[in-house]
This record gives sequence, structure tokens and C-alpha cells, in this order.
Amino acid sequence: MRTKKEIRSAAYRRKLSVRSKINKTAERPRLCVFRSNNYVYAQIIDNKTGSTITGISSKVTEKMPDEKGYLGVCFRTGKALAEKAKAKSIDKVVFDRGSFKYHGRIKALADGARDGGLIF
Repeated sequence: MRTKKEIRSAAYRRKLSVRSKINKTAERPRLCVFRSNNYVYAQIIDNKTGSTITGISSKVTEKMPDEKGYLGVCFRTGKALAEKAKAKSIDKVVFDRGSFKYHGRIKALADGARDGGLIF
């Protein structure tokens, strides 16, 4: 059985591996995603200064009465993030999935951001 320390170090290595492959330029900020057990957080970060331009959480997006899972919530969260980015005249970003697989809630958020008009 793996210890918590081993699991965290493996996740950290995956995150660094993904981040090393991302082209860090000032004209294309980074869309960074974090997923907890309950919520999904996304923020657009300026790579040059390391500051957050805008961010959103799935806490602010309410679940519809007919939804069973959280994929719809994540999709709408990504769409809302795209609208906030458009208001700050950002239309191209680089997607940083962190140490998470591109699947499930992460993919739903990315699809929502694409549907909202972000290009990555």
C-alpha cells in the first residue's frame, strides 16, 4: 500500500511533467484546473508575472434539479469562465490540466470553455 507521501510526490511529478510541455508565452495565458472531491476550480494565470487574471469555482454554479452528476455543473463553470475571460479580452489560452487525467469533470470544464469561445 502506497503512503500519502508517495501519492503526493507522484502527483507532483505528473504536474511538473505536464507543465514542462506547456508553451509559456505572455500572449497565451495558462488555464489552470484543480479538482477536489466536491468542486472544480479554474483560473487563468499570466505566465510572465505569475498573477491570476480571472478565476472561477464550481461552487458558484448551481446544480440543475434534473442533473445526476457534476458534469453539467463543470460544463457551465467552464462556459462562465470563458465569459469572464472574454470580458477581459482574452480569447486564446493554454490548457494546464495539472496532475489530473483529461477525462470526466476536467474534460467537461474544457469543453464548456471551448463552447464559451476560448481557443486552446
